[in-house]
Amino acid sequence: MSTHATPQQAEPGGAATPGGRTEFTRTFALGAAVLMLVGGVCGILTGIASIARNVLVVRTPQYTYALDLTVWGWTHLVVAVLLLVAGVGVLRGASWARGLGITAAALNIVAHFAFLPHFPVWGLVLIALNGIVIWALVPYRPDGTRPAPADRGTAASSPPA
Repeated sequence: MSTHATPQQAEPGGAATPGGRTEFTRTFALGAAVLMLVGGVCGILTGIASIARNVLVVRTPQYTYALDLTVWGWTHLVVAVLLLVAGVGVLRGASWARGLGITAAALNIVAHFAFLPHFPVWGLVLIALNGIVIWALVPYRPDGTRPAPADRGTAASSPPA
């Protein structure tokens, strides 16, 4: 029995590397798709509640981003539909869904930041979950391609003469 461990080579483009093709990256992106679907359904419910009867939503006086709650309801509804479409697209492996998911999650972060006085705990939870969605989708490439490595000006990266 040997006490020496054999060193293992790290896989190029691992899970923490943008463009990595590991199972972890793929599984994490599928988890993000499920989070987008759940966030989309919750956003639709929030939007409908704000549009239908804005007395259901707690009102705070003298807030910097004071808009009519009906406007916030429509905002949440539109972003929620984008999240749903992106979530379904990521589950199906569509290449466009990654960009749409990142964009929709970023818009959802902004919308919930502005909605914080009305539902502070709910807003903070959804901001964190949208951050996780963005983090999961950035390295994910549904088509299996990797981005080209950055040219660092080394001799190894220069074309042969």
